[in-house]
Amino acid sequence: MAWYSWFYNSGGDSRKEGFQNPAPSRRVTAEPVTFDSAMSVSAFWASARLLTEVVAAMPIKCYEIDEATHVKKPRTDYELWELINYQPNKRQTRTEFFECIMLSLVTWGNAYVAVERTSRGRVIALTPLVSSQMGVELIDGSLVYCYTTADSSVRVFAEESIWHIRLFGNGIVGLSPLGYAATSISIAQAADKRVSDLAASGGKATGILTVDDALTDKQRAAIKENFKGLEEGASEGLFVLEAGFKYQQTSMSPSDMQLIENRRFQVEDIARFMGVPSVLINDTSATTTWGSGIEQITQGFYKLNLRPYLERIESSLKRHLMPKSDWKSVSIEFDFDALLRADFNTRVNAASTAINAGLLTPNEGRAREGLEEKDGGDDIYLNGSLVPAGTESTPEPTPGGLDNGTEAPSADPE
Repeated sequence: MAWYSWFYNSGGDSRKEGFQNPAPSRRVTAEPVTFDSAMSVSAFWASARLLTEVVAAMPIKCYEIDEATHVKKPRTDYELWELINYQPNKRQTRTEFFECIMLSLVTWGNAYVAVERTSRGRVIALTPLVSSQMGVELIDGSLVYCYTTADSSVRVFAEESIWHIRLFGNGIVGLSPLGYAATSISIAQAADKRVSDLAASGGKATGILTVDDALTDKQRAAIKENFKGLEEGASEGLFVLEAGFKYQQTSMSPSDMQLIENRRFQVEDIARFMGVPSVLINDTSATTTWGSGIEQITQGFYKLNLRPYLERIESSLKRHLMPKSDWKSVSIEFDFDALLRADFNTRVNAASTAINAGLLTPNEGRAREGLEEKDGGDDIYLNGSLVPAGTESTPEPTPGGLDNGTEAPSADPE
């Protein structure tokens, strides 16, 4: 079976068959990179954790959509929403379920979920599968999913039995951030290993000890044993070289290697691969980004980095799990407003403005704060001081009385 090429001949038949490879076929790494080794790099861990937990913590809601007016009303009796929101499978909560999906997406570029249906097609269970154990094969234009289990047996799933969420790619599989960031991750791993070795040796560099005379094997072994503390161990003793002994350092010092600068750059580089502003994973090298600028950075991260993930999951959910007859009338989506929730004073001012403008009723404003409804709070109110453009700004007085309904004072002082 041929491997699929990303740059296929558009006039050919190359999408008929082939194994789909989400990672680059060749990569040069300073250290071997696996999922476990990559997650041991703090920048990669922090980036994956941030993306995973923020999305998984967002509420997910269901709406009934009026096809004529496109007005959305909350709906809580839709079976698929109830399944996802309360218990996607027998082991996981909604938060744990979406954590699995997001972790697969941000590392492997593909999330696979086994879909269990009744004989009538109703979805009754959604079970995440380990992305690294899944192979995707294109056979006669149809996708076949081959899953390798812990006992090395292979389970084969048809396309309709897998909910496949993918990052950008060839439309069949998504590109793997872990695979394409392997070089940067390996450099970070090598730097961490170097720091660990230096800490273990007390920060001592390797070198060569030379003497003027020829030595026997016994003398060479004795000298090596006596002076090995120069380059290894935590001994802080004073060493005296005599009789023509000379010591020459052969390894570069941490400052010569710019080890600290390199490790800082790798934080930025890995964060760039993962689509996360480095300041959000505790990179304090650029201290000016903290303070007033952090709010704008966070807002940009929510809108430019997280929103595409949410749209990707929502559209894939509708495509794979919902019947086509419900596509226009039902929407299951993340509550993105909950993520952007402002402080209390800002929310109150925004609600007040919306109520005065007739966009919300008082009860709708109270509901946003989790408060109970009040009688008379379902009416729309408008600010009475507004007048149509081109008219006098002061309304005409009411004949026989004041604008507020009281009688005008008599002109007769009697």
